Formats: sequence, structure tokens, C-alpha cells
Amino acid sequence: MAALLEGETRALLTRLDRLKPFVLHETMVPAAAPAPTAQAAIESYLAHGREDLRRHARHYLAWLAGPGRAAPAEEMQRRYVAVRRRFNDVLTQLDVFHDALTQRSENTVGVWLAGLDAAAADALHIPGTPVAVPPVVCYLDRGPGAAIRRANTRIPGNGRTPVALVRIPRERMVGYGIGASLVHEAGHQVAALLGLVQALRVRLYDIERRSRSAADRAAYASWGRWISEIVADLWCVGKLGLAGTLGLMAVVSLPRAFVLTPAPQDPHPFPYIRVRLSCALGDALYPHPQWADLAALWSSCYPPERAPAPVRCLVAALEATMPRLAVLLRDHRPPALGGATLGQALPLSSRTPGHLLAHHRAWTRRPALMRGAPPTLVFAVLGQARAASRISPEAESRLLGSLITGWALSGTLTPPS
Repeated sequence: MAALLEGETRALLTRLDRLKPFVLHETMVPAAAPAPTAQAAIESYLAHGREDLRRHARHYLAWLAGPGRAAPAEEMQRRYVAVRRRFNDVLTQLDVFHDALTQRSENTVGVWLAGLDAAAADALHIPGTPVAVPPVVCYLDRGPGAAIRRANTRIPGNGRTPVALVRIPRERMVGYGIGASLVHEAGHQVAALLGLVQALRVRLYDIERRSRSAADRAAYASWGRWISEIVADLWCVGKLGLAGTLGLMAVVSLPRAFVLTPAPQDPHPFPYIRVRLSCALGDALYPHPQWADLAALWSSCYPPERAPAPVRCLVAALEATMPRLAVLLRDHRPPALGGATLGQALPLSSRTPGHLLAHHRAWTRRPALMRGAPPTLVFAVLGQARAASRISPEAESRLLGSLITGWALSGTLTPPS
């Protein structure tokens, strides 16, 4: 038995030796590569896992050759299974990053992903705080929704990912809607960095307990349950303005039964309320009639009066409490911001409709100005211009493709400071 398990363990080590760093076998062009900090963090993390496995395997082989040779077969097998499980953990952790990095070899798509990495870094920028922002790596996948595996969260094998991995739906490439998907997911990472979700949930549940009406209690219980997604939507609207809400509308434009049906286990507000709240958040951050107009348009697409009576009552309670909720979020002061509010951490002065359209007029005359603008401002300007019929979807797609490529090139050609 000892000879059999020794052979199996040595075979595992030979297969482990065939696992090479991504930089040795991925064929991406330099402009498609992740940021050096992201690539180094991933490679260091995986190398540490491989070395840890080698150490355990060699320790097991030494035990087999010594005191373990006289151990019962059951004990030999138990220890071997533990080593083999570690081996499979290493493979699983490799796979977590494999798809994200392998896509960088696809023509055009790889460079666009590097450009989106740069946009995600801008979306994560939190001025006035010493909070360390993790590297971000974007990748594409099927389906209508985006997702994030936040940095320092668990991955298979009891490890913690050293970077944030943002999944972008292929159907969002390439239009301003990609910005909404990207910045919403970045908002989840920001919420974790600033400790927003739990603090806000406590405040909302406290309001629920002190509310006198059953309708208000139901509303604040729902807001507390959904607060993780609400904070990400706030960050999205704060960074992108109207483009954040329009991008959300594109994702949740579903059959009426889905839009007006609460799902008890879903962490998202049901789509009708989610869009209405996005408009309320926008109006709280930078008041303008466009938000009421967009909210009314959404309600005309999905008339709430056609919903069952319990849903109509819940919708009414939620809409009645939206203004207070929006102000509470805007004025929340997380300790990590050193006394500043969430609203003050967002670039609100440059995201008003007037400023965004003024940027678009200036950029039309001098396109070079656009290429030097932060990516989230570009998404915001193009979304506002689309809403005002200042740019066609075709022109927008061509322009964004060029700009995203430029962001990738900028990150490749700019020497590190």
C-alpha cells in the first residue's frame, strides 16, 4: 500500500510541475494584459498555493518512507486523500483566474478587457480616503447580468482572491450600458471597503422598529434586506449619472410578471422598484426634472395598478419612503471617509445633466479632450448624450470601442510612477 500511495503522490507532484505561471503560456498582446499589480498578485497567490502543496506532499512522502510505513492502510489513505484534496484546490484556484486571463488572447476583445480594467479602477476611485483599492480584472461571460468576486473573499480551497474579478455580460459590449454594469459591480467592492452594508442595514432596521405604520415597517424591512444592491446602484448613479439608470433599465426590461413580482430570497429590489429607486437616488444626488420624467416613463411601461393588491400596497409604501432613503444614503458618513458623506465621495458636480452635455459639446469640437477624460466621465457623458439624441447608438459604439482601446494602450505605454 505504501508503494502505491507513494507513486500516486509523486504523480501528483509531476502534474503540479506542469502548472506554469500565466505569463509563460498566455498569448495575449501586451496591451491586453492585466495591470502589473493584478498580474503579480494573481501569480504570487497561485505560486504560494503550489509551493504549499509541494511542502505537504513531500512531508507525506517522508512520513510514508519513515514512521508511516508501519501505519495501517486506512491511515495512509486518509493522509493521501488530504494531499489530493489540496491538489484539486490548487487546480480550482487556477481555474478561477484562467477564464479571465485566457480571454485576453482573443482578438480585440482582449484589449477591450484591459481597457475595462482601467475603467473599473476609475470606478473604484474613492477620493479623500486612505483605503487601499485592490487591482481589478474584467472578463466576459454569457447572460444579461454582471457580477463581481470581490477581493479578499473566499474562493474554493479556503483561499482568498487577491484581486477583484468583474464579470461583464457579452451582450453589453460595446455601449454606454457596459459602464452601468461595470460601475455597479465596482460599487459592491466600494461597499466592502467602506463597511457600508452592515452599518446601513442597522440604521434601516432601526427605522423599521420605530415606524408606527405597518406600511412603513414593511418598506424599511425591504430596504434593509436589499441594501447591498441598493448601495451598488447608488455608486453607479453617482459615478455615471443618467447613464447608470438607463443601463439598469436595459438589464431589467423583462416580462411584466418578473418586473412587478417581489422575490423573497432575491437580494435585489424587484425591477419595477429598482428603477424607480435609481431615479430617486439620482434626484437626491443632483436634482433635475429628468429623473421624474424617467420614473414616469418606466411606470408607463409597467403600470403598477395592474399588479395584485398586496404588490400595489408594497409599491406604494416603498415609493413613499424612497425620498427619505435616498437622503439617508447620500448623507451617510462611514468612518472610513473621515467625516465626509457618501455624496461627497462622488463626483456630483461634474455629473449634472448640464455639465455632461457641455462636455459632449466641447468634445465634439475637440475630440482629444475626451481621450484624456476619466472613463466613468466618458460613460456618463455618452449616456446623457444618448438620452438627448445627441449621438446615435452606432456612433457611440464605434467611439467607445476606440476609447476603450485607448485606455488599454495608455496603461501599457505609460511607465510606472
